[in-house]
Amino acid sequence: MIKKLLIANRGEIALRILRACREMGIRTVAVHSSADRDLKHVRLADESVCIGPASSTESYLNIPAIISAAEVTDADAIHPGYGFLSENADFAERVESSGFIFVGPRAETIRLMGDKISAKEAMIKTNVPCVPGSGGAIPDDGPEALAMAEKIGYPVIIKATGGGGGRGMRVVNSSEELLESIVLTKTEARGAFGNDVVYMEKYLQTPRHIEFQVLADSHGNAIHLCERDCSMQRRNQKVVEEAPAPGITPEQRKRMGDILTKACRDIGYRGAGTFEFLYENEEFYFIEMNTRLQVEHPVSELITGIDLVKQQLLVASGEVLQIKQEDINPKGHSIECRINAEDPDNFRPSPGKVERFHLPGGLGVRVDSHVYGGYTVPPYYDSMIGKLIVHAEDRPSAIKRMQGALEEMVIEGIKTNIPLQRRILKDEAFVEGGANIHYLEKKLGL
Repeated sequence: MIKKLLIANRGEIALRILRACREMGIRTVAVHSSADRDLKHVRLADESVCIGPASSTESYLNIPAIISAAEVTDADAIHPGYGFLSENADFAERVESSGFIFVGPRAETIRLMGDKISAKEAMIKTNVPCVPGSGGAIPDDGPEALAMAEKIGYPVIIKATGGGGGRGMRVVNSSEELLESIVLTKTEARGAFGNDVVYMEKYLQTPRHIEFQVLADSHGNAIHLCERDCSMQRRNQKVVEEAPAPGITPEQRKRMGDILTKACRDIGYRGAGTFEFLYENEEFYFIEMNTRLQVEHPVSELITGIDLVKQQLLVASGEVLQIKQEDINPKGHSIECRINAEDPDNFRPSPGKVERFHLPGGLGVRVDSHVYGGYTVPPYYDSMIGKLIVHAEDRPSAIKRMQGALEEMVIEGIKTNIPLQRRILKDEAFVEGGANIHYLEKKLGL
């Protein structure tokens, strides 16, 4: 069993991991940039190491500094959280070659699923339904690319194989736009990801974003923890997530769950992961797999009663998964609102000192946040400062509980997106359930 864990991340996820370690009797090492020395998890960890200046390139993305911190503190394992190096296969490989346990999948699995083309090829082999597309990189030959798009049918979407976070993709509505769009996407991908390979897929016009949480050990066991709906998005970034997904039947859940747990076994998956789909006309289409813990993992925890971080640590320690699929019986409904330090009208980041911080409470209310009164939100990192999560016996009750929790939540000194979240939770389409991924942007006039 892991005895000392280095947490290679910051903010609320670092604090979330630390709390799980405390309950399991695992000692913790917090690494941090010079700008983050006052983070809550840094103060609470058994040991802390400054690994560089504020720039994430020189700190949280600095692989040699993180490995050195693990060496000098005699850590057994490294947990990457999400973001930063969590899906970096070279980092996972370096961690394990240096003699530490990487809390996540094997490097070869991260590489396989991190490349959109190889991931789709692997899913097709395991009978996971995929969006119709090029089946590989778009050819350099213009006429061939045009013929491919005609066969798929417009509109199509051009995607970077190494893309993520909503970058490296472009919708094309006609043959006149295609070739220029391919060039622009390749240029953007080269600059953002160091990889200009792009592929083509059918563009689904009114899909929902449905994803399945999976958990697998290194002994061939795999389960799923039901699905989440993450369709409330702005610029391909999730804003509100919920579980289970409205309108997904137990039969659909079982069918997809059986396919995905088999896929986990086929690719030798280890740890927590998420299969993401576009869902339209009662059909699922695979888009990508995130080989890490997701920001929205709490909603799955609350409907299943399973602590995903603890399970990650047990699986990484080589333990056999003790949870069987028949043990997973979702209860009630859970909703998560991401709380960002940003202007709710123009979405510009709003760093600064938090003058007042009051959290909501009551039955079924959970807040995952590293923020406290007097804390200064730095301008160097992602604007998310916490997550507000509720759980109730059904979806209408969960919506009412979240509405109340948002009214109670007070953060002063900086701007936050709490007013936007209050609007969403009272929006007629959200309350009805089943809105598509474009709904929020159209509502906001973006």
